Amino acid sequence: MIGHRQLTPEDYLAILRRHSRTLLALLVLGPIVGYMVCLALPKEYTSQTTILVQRPAVPIEYVTDINAGDIKQQLTSLQEQILSRSRMETIIQKFGLYATDRNQVPTEALVDRLRKKIVVTPVKPMADSNSTQLPGFIIKVSNRDPVMAQKLCAEVASMFMSENQRVKHEQAQGTTMFLTKELEDAKAKLDERDSKLAAFKSRYLGELPDDQQTNMSLLAGLNTQLDATTQALSRAQQDKSFAESMLAQQSANQSTDNPSMLKQLTELENQLATMQTKYTEDHPDVIRLKQNVSDLKAKIAATGGQAAPVTAAVIETPETQQLRAQVHQYDATVKEKTAEQREIQRKINMYQGRMQVSPSVEEQYKQLTRDYQSAADSYNDLTKKRGDSAMVSDMNHQNGSAEFRILDAASLPGSPSFPIPLFFTLGGLGAGLILGVGMMVLREGRDKTLRSEEDVEFFLQLPTLANIPSVVKVRHPAKDASDGPRLVASA
Repeated sequence: MIGHRQLTPEDYLAILRRHSRTLLALLVLGPIVGYMVCLALPKEYTSQTTILVQRPAVPIEYVTDINAGDIKQQLTSLQEQILSRSRMETIIQKFGLYATDRNQVPTEALVDRLRKKIVVTPVKPMADSNSTQLPGFIIKVSNRDPVMAQKLCAEVASMFMSENQRVKHEQAQGTTMFLTKELEDAKAKLDERDSKLAAFKSRYLGELPDDQQTNMSLLAGLNTQLDATTQALSRAQQDKSFAESMLAQQSANQSTDNPSMLKQLTELENQLATMQTKYTEDHPDVIRLKQNVSDLKAKIAATGGQAAPVTAAVIETPETQQLRAQVHQYDATVKEKTAEQREIQRKINMYQGRMQVSPSVEEQYKQLTRDYQSAADSYNDLTKKRGDSAMVSDMNHQNGSAEFRILDAASLPGSPSFPIPLFFTLGGLGAGLILGVGMMVLREGRDKTLRSEEDVEFFLQLPTLANIPSVVKVRHPAKDASDGPRLVASA
């Protein structure tokens, strides 16, 4: 009575002895039935091929593969495309599969039936390898005809190869077209930035940050020129004043009765007034002119205060003519140096103005330069990527550039892959064991027999007073039948 009380190991052994014949019969019958089923099932043959995922023939240092990515994801995408309904229908029609079922079974069912016969299994990397990339994958195709299984496996492998190359080529072409469009936009943006930068340079010519050092150098040179010109102008003015005073003395020495004494006095006084506006009273030229004016006034006073009317032209000596020429020359030099001084001062003011506006111009120039450099970097990067994309597209047309390579061609199976007799035999053995144990449990659960003192005390809740041994009838064939039956009690 299983389940009514706690069983001991002796109880389990007793149960096993009671049902040993049934269990042994099922353990013997199960493998036999499994093997017979294996012989009765139709045979399936499996052909397989191994495809290696290899790196491009051109090193990565020379060209970057724009299609580089997760190989597992690419393999999953290729598998979905190849196992699609259209591809499966093509294979069914090409090899004439399921000829007897085409008019009776829907096409979708036939496609699903063929799809289940194709298994793609990734190859795991080696345990000691640090790479996480997929080294390859195995394609297995099953069919009842071993030759047909080999043909189907070779066809599926060929589809993987061609589809991979087609997808990579389309991706490269699509990427090239996209990069070309982006490159055109980047070129237009770069031209716009270049035009703005050129217009800014033309507008602020000489005021750019790159011109600051040049402006400082030119400004220093102009200051030096201004100092030199100022000194030259001062010397020319001094020389002119000295020549004029010498000319006045020379004219005074020619004749005290000269009617031009008053005119000379006027000229000297004008020169003195001019010198006094530029120099102090202690300047030698000012002192000299004052002395000349005093001397000329004394001469005029000595002649009676007035000059006689002019009766004839005054004849000048060569020294007087030379002095007068020097005065004219010095006067031209003064005018020239004065004009030069004004021009240099104008340039100095211009360069100083450039230096003052340089910070604001520099800020705008930096912004334009950054925008231009960013546009130029984007344009150069897109140019390189488009070149790489075009190169990858060309590589995909070459035989040596395929990413997939068939390592082992589709095999011709010599023995069926399903059913396997050993598996079915072991399965029958396991099924017999499970069925035998189940029958043991079922029969023990339905058995109400009390076989021991423990059962009586457990179920009746009464103490045991005595045990009656079981009586087994045994017939002794040696005794004559006339003696009648005899009972032998055994405990």
